Amino acid sequence: MKYAIIVPVYNRPDEVAELLESLTLQTFKDFEVIIVEDGSQNPCEAVCKQYERLLDIKYFIKENSGPGQSRNYGAAHSTGEYLLILDSDVVLPAGYLAAIEKELCREPVDAFGGPDCAHDSFTDTQKAISYSMTSFFTTGGIRGGKKKLDKFYPRSFNMGIRRDIYERLGGFSKMRFGEDIDFSIRIFKAGYTCRLFPEAWVWHKRRTDFRKFWRQVYNSGIARINLYKKYPESLKFVHLLPMLFTVGCTLLVLLFILGIVLFFILPAGMMQARGLALSLLALLPLLLYAFLIFADATSKNASAKIGLLSIGAAFIQLTGYGCGFIEAWWKRCVKGKDEFSAYEKNFYK
Repeated sequence: MKYAIIVPVYNRPDEVAELLESLTLQTFKDFEVIIVEDGSQNPCEAVCKQYERLLDIKYFIKENSGPGQSRNYGAAHSTGEYLLILDSDVVLPAGYLAAIEKELCREPVDAFGGPDCAHDSFTDTQKAISYSMTSFFTTGGIRGGKKKLDKFYPRSFNMGIRRDIYERLGGFSKMRFGEDIDFSIRIFKAGYTCRLFPEAWVWHKRRTDFRKFWRQVYNSGIARINLYKKYPESLKFVHLLPMLFTVGCTLLVLLFILGIVLFFILPAGMMQARGLALSLLALLPLLLYAFLIFADATSKNASAKIGLLSIGAAFIQLTGYGCGFIEAWWKRCVKGKDEFSAYEKNFYK
């Protein structure tokens, strides 16, 4: 078997159905599918049974231990030469596996990954979230890609690796968030080659509303500090940008409020005008950035509504990540708490 597709699942039977349906349409057929149910209360076993005649599929259910350990479980029960790690909320174009096969035949590599984008069927909010996670004007440039501020680190929604190397590295760690970046760091530290496969892209649903999206990126900010504690050299200046953005936005908002207060308490005339000018100057950088996001997202999606939603998604993505980063830095680097402390109320049980 050439490829083993490993998918951990937690309470997402409908999304698994969409993923499996897209796998039946693949033009390259030499693959197996391993679905690992990670202690779900709403399992997808019935969905998997519907595809037993169409796919070489294996279904396993285990106690909840997080996505990394579930991938390791699936890898141990697979036979593929290459392991393809996918999230359950992705859908594959028909040429996905063929694109991977073409890249590996052209230039073999130890590990790889592909980009993601929004499908036409996604809601406007999902498209806005997808934009914020892939745009060079948010953190798309930090995660790496065709336009990048750092080298490419494969992520678990679309990652591939040779089985022998996966086993040599011991698979994913026990981190419950950021475990894919941890794995990518270990791939590089061990001296293995890793490359972006631009044509091996997926449609990635991510989160369905801004509240869930905030929690996701908040956890990502926390994970970055946890990774720093494990690998101090992994923290680069580009990883500080969301934190700096968050601090900058906070200061600008405070200056805006100060200007409004001064406008009402200072005597009429020049002094009052200075208070108003301070408020306007504080708003200007935020408005310029919002306009940049609006123009770019509107152009890419051919929709002004998505452009407007993308402004909110971009600010949530950067400030959510920044807030999680700051909280984790305070708890872990200043107060000396353990890896789990910053997640006490929002991720770990």
